[in-house]
Order: sequence, then C-alpha cells, then structure tokens
Amino acid sequence: MSKVFNFSGDHGGTVYPSPKKSSLFLSLRNHVDVYFPPCKRSRVAVPFVFSEKKHKLSSIDVLPDECLFEVLRRLSDGKDRSASACVSKRWLMLLSSIRGDETVISNPNPSLETEERSIQTALVKSVDCVKKGEVVDSSAAEVAEAESQDIEGEGHLSRCLDGKKATDVRLAAIAVGTPGHGGLGKLSIRGSNPIRGVTDTGLKAIARGCPSLRALSLWNVSSVSDEGLTEIAQGCHLLEKLDLCQCPAITDMSLMAIAKNCPNLTSLTIESCSKIGNETLQAVGRFCPKLKFVSLKNCPLIGDQGIASLFSSAGHVLTKVKLHALNISDIALAVIGHYGIAITDIALIGLQNINERGFWVMGNGQGLQKLRSLAITACHGVTDLGLEALGKGCPNLKLFCLRKCTILSDNGLVAFAKGSVALENLQLEECHRITQAGFVGVLLSCGEKLKVLSMVKCFGVKELACRFPSVLPCNSLQSLSIRNCPGVGNATLAIMGRLCPKLTHLELSGLLQVTDEGLFPLVQSCEAGLVKVNLSGCVNVTDRSVSFITELHGGSLESLNVDECRYVTDMTLLAISNNCWLLKELDVSKCGITDSGVASLASTVRLNLQILSLSGCSMLSDKSVPFLQKLGQTLMGLNIQHCNGVSSRCVDLLLEQLWRCDILS
Repeated sequence: MSKVFNFSGDHGGTVYPSPKKSSLFLSLRNHVDVYFPPCKRSRVAVPFVFSEKKHKLSSIDVLPDECLFEVLRRLSDGKDRSASACVSKRWLMLLSSIRGDETVISNPNPSLETEERSIQTALVKSVDCVKKGEVVDSSAAEVAEAESQDIEGEGHLSRCLDGKKATDVRLAAIAVGTPGHGGLGKLSIRGSNPIRGVTDTGLKAIARGCPSLRALSLWNVSSVSDEGLTEIAQGCHLLEKLDLCQCPAITDMSLMAIAKNCPNLTSLTIESCSKIGNETLQAVGRFCPKLKFVSLKNCPLIGDQGIASLFSSAGHVLTKVKLHALNISDIALAVIGHYGIAITDIALIGLQNINERGFWVMGNGQGLQKLRSLAITACHGVTDLGLEALGKGCPNLKLFCLRKCTILSDNGLVAFAKGSVALENLQLEECHRITQAGFVGVLLSCGEKLKVLSMVKCFGVKELACRFPSVLPCNSLQSLSIRNCPGVGNATLAIMGRLCPKLTHLELSGLLQVTDEGLFPLVQSCEAGLVKVNLSGCVNVTDRSVSFITELHGGSLESLNVDECRYVTDMTLLAISNNCWLLKELDVSKCGITDSGVASLASTVRLNLQILSLSGCSMLSDKSVPFLQKLGQTLMGLNIQHCNGVSSRCVDLLLEQLWRCDILS
C-alpha cells in the first residue's frame, strides 16, 4: 500500500508528500483494514454541496395562528390594526376573523402591563419592517386601497367591487381598514374573480369587522352560500337593504336568518335566485316590521303562498312592490288588492299566469286606496273589464304605465280614464289595439287633471276621416309625446291642436307622415308657450315649420331637437339666433347645416347655448371652428362626431381651448 502513496508516475514524486494528507483524497471508514497514524480530522468530510442559506424566521412568525390571534386581538387602535394587516396575508386574514367583541380594549390587571408592552413591541417591529420595505405583501396594497376611498353619507363608507377586483382578500382588507374611518355602510359586489373570487370567507370577514353595514348587494356571485350570508345576519344587525341577483347557492335558510336578526330591513331585492322561495317571504313579512320595498324577479320557487304570506303580514307597511316573471296566479293579485293598504307603487311585469279575474279582483279589493303609481308590462291578462275595475278601485292613482298589453282596446282605456279621477300621467307603449278614438277619448275623459300623455309604438293609431264634436279642451295637458307611431299624421295633430291648448312640452319623434301643414295648427294653438320641442326623425319637416316655432315661441323655448330632419338648413339657425334668447339645448344632427349657419348662431349676443349637437353634419368644415370657439364661451357640451369636413387638427384646437366643455368628436 505504501507503494501506492509513493507512486510518482512518469514525472516522478508522490501524489501526496505526506501520507497524512491522503485523507483529503480518500474517505476512511471503520471497516478499512489499513493502519494510519492518528491525524487531525478533515474539515470537509463530504463532497461539496452548494446550497442557499436558510432564512431564519422571526420569533413572531413562528407562532401558531392561535397565539398570533391572541396577540392581534389586543390591537384596539384602527391604525395599528391596519398597519399590522400590511405585514402579510396571514396577518390580514387573522385580523379579519376577529369580531368586535373579541377585541381586548384595555387590561385592568397591572401585573400584565409588561407582557402587553412586549407584545406591542413585537408588533411594532414587524410593522416597521413593512415601512422599511423589508416585508412586501399584496395585502398592504389591499388595505391601503380600502382606506383611501371617500366617505359617503352620515360618516359611513361605501365600497364597490367589480369583476376581477372582487376577492376574499379585498373583502378582508375592507373589514380591517374601514372601521377606523367611519365604518362600512354600503357594500356592493358585482361579479367575481374567476380564479380567486368571493366566497363565504370574504363575507365572514365583513360580518365580523363591519357591524355598521346597512346595505349589501351581491350580483352574480356563485360561490357565496348560506354560510356566508348567515354570518352577515349574525354580525350586521343594522342591515337595511339587501340586494341578491344570480346567487344560485343561497337558499331560504340564510334569508330567514336575515329576517330574524335584521329587524331594520326596509328593502329586499331578489332576482334570478333559483333556491329562494316562499319561506323567505313568510319570514320577512313576519320579522321585518320596517319593510318598505320588495322586488322579486325570476324566482321559480316563489308562488302564491309566499306573496299571500308577505302581504297579509306586512301589507300595512309595504309601500313599493315589483313582481317580475313569477309563477303566481290570480290569488296573489287578490291578496294584494285586499291587504295592500299602504302600497303607493306597484309594478307587474311578465306575469303570464294571471287572467282577467286577477286584475278585476285586485281592483275591487278596496285595499289600494293609497296607490299612486301603477305599471303593467307584458301581462296578457289585462282586459277592458279588469282595467275598468282598477280605475275605480284606485281613486288616488296619478301615474299609469301600460306596456305590451295587446288585448286591451279603446273601450277599456276610456273606462279606466273615467274611473281614475286623479290620473295625471298616462303612458302607453306597444298597445296595438288602441286607436285614434281611444287616444282622443282619454283626453275628453280627463280634461281637468291629465298633465302628461305619451304613446310609443302604438301601431293601431291611424288617421281616421271622422269629425269629433265640439267639446271642452283638455286645459290641464302640458306634455304630449308621440314616438314611432307610423299611423300618426297631420289629421291627428290637428285634433291635438284643438284639444291641447296649454302644451309646453311637445315630442313628435319618428313620425314619417307629419309635415309642415300638420305642425302649423298644433304649434299655433299652444297658448302657454312651448318650452321643449322634439321633432327628431320627422324627415318631412322643413325650415318653414321650425322657423315658425322659433318665431312664435322663441320667448319661452329652451330646448329644440330636429335630429335627422334633413330639410332643416341654415335658415333655421338664423331664425334661432334672431328669436330664441332662452334656448339652452339645440340638436341639429344630420341636418343640412353649413359653416354659415354656425356663424349665424355665433353672431348673436343674447344666445347662451349650453348643449349643441352637430353630429353627422357633413357640410361643416374647418371654417366653422372660430365660430364654435365663440359659442364655446357658454357651452358645456358639444357633439361634432362624424363631421368629416372638420380636420383632426381643428378638433384638437377645440379640445385645447374649450377645456370647460365636454366635446364628443
């Protein structure tokens, strides 16, 4: 073996001058049968391994959650809690799990002061690391954002999380950061982060840290279940408004907890929640004495039993009700008509299972004495008999809106108008069996009280070659709106001129048969002076009638809209500049306006336009820019979209100089 160590090879000499240094080459073990003199132990006895140095955790991070919970709950100051939440996500989630009654505000035992000081010192050191940049965590940004938003309404904060921003971490940050800044009053969650969205954990944090919550909205939050909402019921007893939309995991169980634990609940909205049914309405009607507003939409489990329980228990306090696409029948409307003694507003939409009998019983129930607003949309059970009963059974009804009710005829509408002794506003939309006779019959029946009359897309109204007897005009009507009714023409306008002498607001939109000859008698009969005129889409109206309006009503006219009136030209703008010194809003989009017309507007001193729309006026050029700059001294809004003759350079110049004006280009 000595020869091995004395081997010199081709160059002579030994590999190791001394046999003792051979331990650097060979690793000897107890089983080696070779004797060597005792030597110093090698400092490196294993092959070299390059490894990173292990990070030594601080003593506070070694603590389990139970111990750290005891430490953090002794932070009573809001600033200290917020600063501690910035240390790490772990600290943030622990802080958000502490209820208000679990916080140790003061310790009366003097013997524990030293322990308290040591705990606070440890926390301060950890927080100082955050300030110096030694600890960086996403929770710090969440808490900072939760604290930085504005305060709204009576010292309470309002927070809204949309889409990707809606996460449990943000809710935890809100729960920790808002109590020290007035308390969270309103929380709205719309959508959820697809990867780490809102779950019951986030709602639990809000329930424990925000007892001042008064309004909660959950829209399209599929991961929130009864567990989270029940925590809200147990921790937020001041809740007044609850809005649930597309929450498939929430059932009657959590809503019953809300009803029992939140006696201040005044508003409840439930939409497209497939597991919420009659038990919720029973509990709400029984345990919520302050309930004022209920809106129910597309909930298949809600039926007659739930509606009956709600109104029989809370009908004396409910004031506003909206029922949309529910599986209810005539029984539900009968209960509403009998028990709804405090209701002022009702909206019934898409109730396909209700027939004529339901509306008839509702009107004859004698319970809707305080009803002031009634809207019925797409309810095919509305007939002449049912509508007449509603008119007689609602003596204080002032606003009636009827949409997409195809069975109703002129007889039912006139009978309703005669029975509604207080009706002031009547709106009809897509009621195709209503004709000119029904339209005029309403005016004759409500001659002393009706103020607003509107018809939209009523294709049954057509020109009739008949004469109406001389009757007293409807002196109360102030606003007339006829939109997109293709059968309305000059003859109908002539009748309106005789029956409506006190008009101040006139809207005739999308009426292709209306010409100057029809407008002249109507405009001339308006004794009170027109304030607002909308002729958009009346493509056969020309400068003659529009100029006539400005000359006759220029002293009162404040708004004029002639959008898409292609025969309106610079002559109208010249008439406006000479007569309309009170005009504030002018829309001449897609008209035959040129630079000369804009110059005419800018030449007058008395005109103080605030809104001007020139969209689609293709004949405008850069020459109109100086005149727009002059008009811009009073303008708050200017629309020059699709004005291809105006260069981008001039648009930029307008944007620079008219910095107080909102410009659409």
